[in-house]
Amino acid sequence: MDFINALFGNDSGLQLFNLIDAIIFLFVAIAVLYLFIFALKSLGDKITKYPSTDQFYSYAVIIPAYNEDSVILNSVKSFKKQNYPTEKYDIFVATRHMSDETVSALTQEGVTVIPILEPKTSKTRALQLANEYIEQNQLKYDIAVILDANNLVDPIFLKKINDAFYAGCSAVQTHRVAKNATSSIAILDAVSEEINNSIFRKGHTQLGLSSSLIGSGMAFDYDLFNKCIREIKMGGFDKQMEVLLLKSNIYIEYLSDVYTYDEKVNKSSQFYSQRKRWVSSQFSSFYFGLLSLPRAILSGNVDYCNKLIQWAMPPRVILLGLSLLFAVLLTLLDVSNSFATILSIKWWCLFILLLLTFSMAVPDYLINSKLVKATIKIPLLFLMMFANLFRVFSKNNREDEKK
Repeated sequence: MDFINALFGNDSGLQLFNLIDAIIFLFVAIAVLYLFIFALKSLGDKITKYPSTDQFYSYAVIIPAYNEDSVILNSVKSFKKQNYPTEKYDIFVATRHMSDETVSALTQEGVTVIPILEPKTSKTRALQLANEYIEQNQLKYDIAVILDANNLVDPIFLKKINDAFYAGCSAVQTHRVAKNATSSIAILDAVSEEINNSIFRKGHTQLGLSSSLIGSGMAFDYDLFNKCIREIKMGGFDKQMEVLLLKSNIYIEYLSDVYTYDEKVNKSSQFYSQRKRWVSSQFSSFYFGLLSLPRAILSGNVDYCNKLIQWAMPPRVILLGLSLLFAVLLTLLDVSNSFATILSIKWWCLFILLLLTFSMAVPDYLINSKLVKATIKIPLLFLMMFANLFRVFSKNNREDEKK
């Protein structure tokens, strides 16, 4: 018996099945085409290089740290190897749960340690407290740099950023890459990071759109940072910062040749927890910015409208899993049924297009035997990301019921 007819029973059932399939396919196809266009644009070696300048701006380097005793000192020592006048930058570490020994060692390195005494905090709150400290002590800086406690940078890091700001930039995102690839999860996390760099940063700036922010390796005009950080609420610092910048028509540059080395998660449980926070932040940011969409459209703010489209798209691993799942299921429904065959073909084409998109976005240095071995973990990551979506919606529903 034909499986589809048995399942739906009549022509109206088939029409309903076709409608559901078309709606889901359209949603996934729009997201895949969006990714494909920017991945294609990211190809090539075109890098925006700013001319060197002898004018040195002053920098406040702010590092939020929570239980980071094992890495923070090494990160600070690495940063202090900058080919940049030492009197032109100060390092601030806003910390909670850090040992006295680490605080003493940081102080000896000339770091200003700002203790966080509040019982509950976030990265956003740490940045706000660092900004308040700078304001209260009437310290003046031209530019704020945001790093994570485990980040390492090259000696030319500040000099390259300085050249970009001298040329007129107000906000920049550097090229964040993995500093560890010791497990399959870390390798896939590193690949995901580079796909983001290709599509949402390099591809966007090649088309004249702003780069997306990623939470660290960022720099902002200090007055701009001071204004924005006061308006940002708890959680999702980078996404809320993007909203405030893009609503003000401030372009975010991507410095693809300035690297920030970031530690990737090594375990599936860490990946699950990290992505759960990211998915929750993505939905929260989408709601936060949605109210301004009509004004953005009327004012012709293409950058801001584009950002809202990004946040409305499902995570890439969900797109990959859904396209493959529908292609396989429709193929298996009834191989002799032309109706199912036609439906499955378009899903297979979409799945192949998505694979092509990822292949264009992943840099050559990550394509090796370790990556091939790591792909075995992708089905597990798909299931975890799918579970995260339900957890986020369930949490939102519970919160709505409490209001």
